[in-house]
Amino acid sequence: MNSDIIQRIEIWPVDIPITDPFVVATGARVTAQNLFMRVTLKDGTHGVGEAAPFPEVGGEDRASCLAAAQKLAAGLIGHSAGDYEALADHLTEQAPLFPAARCGLETALLDAYCRSQRLPLWQLWGKADVRERETDITIPICDLDKTLALSRGWYTQGFRLFKMKVGTDVEEDIRRLQAVHEALPGISFIGDGNQGFSREDCIHFAGRVKQFGGRLILLEQPVVRDDLEGLHAIRHLTGIPVAADESVRSLDDARRVVRMQAADYINIKIMKTGVIEARRIADFTRSSGLRLMVGGMLETRIAMGCSFSLVLGLGDFDVLDLDTPLLLSTDPVIGGYRYQGPRLLPWQEAGLNMQMAVPTHCLTIQ
Repeated sequence: MNSDIIQRIEIWPVDIPITDPFVVATGARVTAQNLFMRVTLKDGTHGVGEAAPFPEVGGEDRASCLAAAQKLAAGLIGHSAGDYEALADHLTEQAPLFPAARCGLETALLDAYCRSQRLPLWQLWGKADVRERETDITIPICDLDKTLALSRGWYTQGFRLFKMKVGTDVEEDIRRLQAVHEALPGISFIGDGNQGFSREDCIHFAGRVKQFGGRLILLEQPVVRDDLEGLHAIRHLTGIPVAADESVRSLDDARRVVRMQAADYINIKIMKTGVIEARRIADFTRSSGLRLMVGGMLETRIAMGCSFSLVLGLGDFDVLDLDTPLLLSTDPVIGGYRYQGPRLLPWQEAGLNMQMAVPTHCLTIQ
């Protein structure tokens, strides 16, 4: 009867080198400094989760994320994993400024619950779109030669949608995109400013990319998160769809974006909102007539698999930016979804169907 009661939670740090420095307009990383989590239920079922704090985007670093996760985990012990929605709301009330910590715990308890019910995680959200999907690939801010080398490497693996990190030097951004456009036929771009552009620079950037014939399908968060008027102006003055990313960290934020007509897409990221809030934002986005994008921080396949479950279960995601496991030097988990070039292959087994080694010495809450 009470087999899904949360009995134990383990948390430990993991460092995974990135194959090339991950440089965006607001900061840089050479190592993914994340937390792994495992929830054990009364019947012995395990579920896994991941927190991937990215201070320049979400404000959390690993130390603060770990402290928050430890405190939050203690409050989950003895509760039913089947009450995941109420538990997620409680976590948000307790730690509104620590979405990555909440995301890791939510993912682990959702995984454990679905394993106990013998359901793939995507089936919890529905099963609207269970098929292979394609992701873009991210090219960080780097010099022209490195940009070309990285782009050519991914192109040979089948990638055709390139998410270019931009926003620190508009003229250099234009040169980088033009060089890739001229080198690789049949490709498209997302320009991801990570809040780095001014309104004028973004409009100039978009115009110049159009001028050389580049196919720019999306401008992602070109200006600072609170400048919704700027987003509104850019989408109208450039004629290029705009995605709100950092501008949406909650359902209330999503409502403001819709009210201001500030974006065409909302980028769903479980690491900036938590999992249940991400699902609510996705539902609201669809009901409001906006389109859906899904992305992540510097995550392994654990967190990214949870995001992919939303894609498979909810449907209607037009742009997938689920590539960060491909940017890491190693894959610390086995099982779950798989990559074939740009394609993500779904899984049919319970939960996330992922396993990983748990270190002897880790933080244990029970």
